[in-house]
Amino acid sequence: MLSMALSRMRGLVVAGEFADGRVGLEYCLKEKPALLVVDLFLPGMHGLDIVREVRAKVPSTRILVLTGHPDGDLPARLMAQGVHGFVDKAEPINYVMQAIEAVMSGGMFFATNVPPKFVPSDAVAAANLPAPSTPPPAKLTATVPSVEAVQILSGREIEVIQLVASGLSSKEIASRLDLSVRTVEKHRANIMEKIGVREVASLVRWCVQAGLVKT
Repeated sequence: MLSMALSRMRGLVVAGEFADGRVGLEYCLKEKPALLVVDLFLPGMHGLDIVREVRAKVPSTRILVLTGHPDGDLPARLMAQGVHGFVDKAEPINYVMQAIEAVMSGGMFFATNVPPKFVPSDAVAAANLPAPSTPPPAKLTATVPSVEAVQILSGREIEVIQLVASGLSSKEIASRLDLSVRTVEKHRANIMEKIGVREVASLVRWCVQAGLVKT
């Protein structure tokens, strides 16, 4: 059903579909598709192993993960792996269509029905965040502000913001990502403008709330 729906999207050609994870990975490494839509639980090879291989060897391929077994910290773990989008199979198929459009246009899209991972109280205090008195809503989709903000950042900006939040200087980030310091500074300025903050402390708080940094 998904393959049929994707084949009807304008400008998208389904190059292949595979029930075995390892066979699918071999195809991706050979043919280097522009987009990979991958389940996590596949015979032959786990989806996360496929993601790691594709990210390492075909970094230009955009990746969208589908799964029927999400957990609370899965979106953050997927972003850390360099995944560009994630959709819970319980969501309507139009979410998948929206995700593909966002991912292929250079953005990110994360939608799931699991509650976000709670931030430990000591980490909340360290980041000067108000401790939640009640659990957040169970619905976490691309319309939640923090996740919506993540969607507008590019994959490179996600890498930069995580390193900034980890305390690295622009020079250190430039060395880590093989960029110029000027390029890193430009990414930092664009990120802050996009998420609406003016100082690093606020950027770190935003990263904690968005699940982009480990606590």
